[in-house]
Amino acid sequence: MTRKNLKEEAISIHASHAGKIEVVSKIDISSEEDLSLVYTPGVADVCNTIAEDPLQANTLTSKGNMVAIVTDGTAVLGLGDIGPEAAIPVMEGKSMLFKKFAGIDAFPLSLDTKDVDEIVTIIKAMSPSFGGINLEDISAPRCFEIENRLKKELDIPVFHDDQHGTAIVVLGALVNALKVVNKSYKKVKIVINGAGAAGIAIAELLLFAGYEDITLVSLEGVLCKGEKWMNATQEDITLRTNLLGVRGELSDAIKGADVFIGVSGPGALKKEYIKMMNEQPIVFAMANPIPEIYPEEALEAGASIVGTGRSDYPNQVNNLLAFPGIFRGALDAKAKDITMEMKVAASYAIADVVSSSELNPQYIIPNALDPRVAEKVGESVRKIACKKSKANSSVS
Repeated sequence: MTRKNLKEEAISIHASHAGKIEVVSKIDISSEEDLSLVYTPGVADVCNTIAEDPLQANTLTSKGNMVAIVTDGTAVLGLGDIGPEAAIPVMEGKSMLFKKFAGIDAFPLSLDTKDVDEIVTIIKAMSPSFGGINLEDISAPRCFEIENRLKKELDIPVFHDDQHGTAIVVLGALVNALKVVNKSYKKVKIVINGAGAAGIAIAELLLFAGYEDITLVSLEGVLCKGEKWMNATQEDITLRTNLLGVRGELSDAIKGADVFIGVSGPGALKKEYIKMMNEQPIVFAMANPIPEIYPEEALEAGASIVGTGRSDYPNQVNNLLAFPGIFRGALDAKAKDITMEMKVAASYAIADVVSSSELNPQYIIPNALDPRVAEKVGESVRKIACKKSKANSSVS
């Protein structure tokens, strides 16, 4: 399908359905008795039950299976700050994916404000209606503060998918890629090109998972202690990355690297850079729709394994592999947070979907539409969350 045809068909299908989602009743109302049970007077007894024990809302209302997808429209796909109304189609699409792959009801909420305090206040005020909050397409560095504050102030899971969904899938893909090239995660040198929300989150998760040699690069240059142009989040990550204190640009950081992870922009990775990498280099060029380097070019330059964010090439690194299962597991466990341990468990669950007999350079990660993924991720996350809950209970 050409780009023109895709545009026409996408607009047509959205117009013909006036959007992609609707609210559907779970219970049929066909008699006065039905009405008395779902509304007045019967509903009053349900309300009083919840008033006496607010936790009952998780089982007596939709709250326990409802996620809010919240955006301010400032970092939508690769389109940038296009506003809250223009972000709605993406949020509706996300709602569909939650339902299809994890059976979760999700509601899109586009906020007409970029003020951090206001966004936090709004989400806190509406949180009683939801079992979890999925932050989406909010630009850095504000997204870090919004998520951190909400995680501290709410007792339901808060998850910024652009950060953590990407990081989880990258780790899952990397686990299998290293098996193919027979390299140890403790010894590989990793360069992450892009030091915004996704790049920082990838670095944080890899460090937590035991990867030691990581260097980040932004448009301004290599992240290194003492650079004046870095924001607070970037300054913090330099305390644990760029162990050799490399300065300069991507071409300086990538020398001798085993893994390139791109969450930056089109054409950022040149063929000659790949030739500067270690033997059997792994390249995840995830800028969308135009990657840092096209797979065929990366392979010509000597890459052993290539992944992208695109669906028309092998090894698509797609957040869809993470967020439905992550929330399914967290909601089922009634978790109050999504921890680093839960994220690592999700990564390994994604990797494990690809059996050892199937694993090869063209297939290191399952297809985004593989129905097994959300179930396996959800179960892994639920187990970790329940284990943590039991541990906390025994301590108290």
